[in-house]
Amino acid sequence: MSERCDWCKDNGILQKYHDEEWGIPLHDDRKQFEFLMMEVMQCGLNWNMMLKKRHIFRQCFDDFDYRKIAVYDEGKIQEIMETPGMIRSLRKIQAVINNACRFLQIIEEFGSFDTYLWSWTGGKTLVYRSHQTEGAAKNELSDAVSADLKKRGFKYLGSITVYSHLQACGMINDHDENCFLYDEICRRYPVEYRE
Repeated sequence: MSERCDWCKDNGILQKYHDEEWGIPLHDDRKQFEFLMMEVMQCGLNWNMMLKKRHIFRQCFDDFDYRKIAVYDEGKIQEIMETPGMIRSLRKIQAVINNACRFLQIIEEFGSFDTYLWSWTGGKTLVYRSHQTEGAAKNELSDAVSADLKKRGFKYLGSITVYSHLQACGMINDHDENCFLYDEICRRYPVEYRE
């Protein structure tokens, strides 16, 4: 059996997410928005809960269509708040709508959110050697990206949250070195090693 990162060994939803999505370089704007939106909803909660509620998020947020979300009105917000199983945080729902608007502004400026985000690493996946021994919750890159997103009006995207996103979308390869995906990502994608 293949070795995996320790955090995902549940033989269930976490393992499936790890094996099929987490840390694999992502170049799709809608999927980027989905991951960012889930990070917003996750603040103060755990990721396992986000994965279990993902189908509810898809239902509430038009399958993460940021163009539709950007024009949600009070009626739609109320509908989301009343959806069974939904996280009933008005501030988080408003942040998702706000972030959809900001997301569209970045697309207008850069052509795609993907172009904007990956420009921070020159299109490469970063492998920090120190993370294998020390781990990290944020770093200089997430500090810089978070500061820029905040300047652009994004909400709920502090450095720790952004760092989680950079891991999830494959800009930072934080798979354990003995995980089967660590080598696969280093082999299949442009990588830059850093200390």
